[in-house]
Amino acid sequence: MLVERGAQVGAGESTAKRADARRNEKALLDAAAAVFVTDGVDAPVRRIAAEAGVGMGTIYRHFPTRADLVVAVYRHQVDACAEAGPALLASEESPFEALRRWVDLFVDFLVTKHGLAAATRNDPEGFGALHGLFLDRLLPVLDEILAAAREAGQITVDVPALQLLRAIGDVCAGAERVDAGYDPRITIGLLLDGCRYSR
Repeated sequence: MLVERGAQVGAGESTAKRADARRNEKALLDAAAAVFVTDGVDAPVRRIAAEAGVGMGTIYRHFPTRADLVVAVYRHQVDACAEAGPALLASEESPFEALRRWVDLFVDFLVTKHGLAAATRNDPEGFGALHGLFLDRLLPVLDEILAAAREAGQITVDVPALQLLRAIGDVCAGAERVDAGYDPRITIGLLLDGCRYSR
């Protein structure tokens, strides 16, 4: 009986440690994603550690190379964008506003995506698998948001989700290399307004 109780306590502690580890990793990935958005995927690791409130050793224990970190942030952001779609449709005042908010999240994600190819240049198969994950998770979410906006009479054109994702990606591509005054979100706002139904 004592052995069983000890085993149960041990199992409980193990579960709690796993939950703590997941929370810590999520906090670290959130911090890395925020730094990547503002400073790019080549941002110093110390900057990410400061944002996360951890030592650099903690980051290297979780992610031994920058490529490991970039891939992990990429997957993390795909999951966040996928989960945000239904949540935004439920919480925003209209499907079109949900679309705007979701596109904002997607634009943040593109910063990581554009750095992914360089980070994984030695693993083309892995890059292909991640691109497949991106399409599998995000296309159905955007399609659902667009369908809700069409049903509500808030967009006028039947824009395929893939077409819109690619258009947004093209607007954002290379933004860090162009004029410092260039803001892709302004162009994307115009793109979304062009799809909007106006009475």
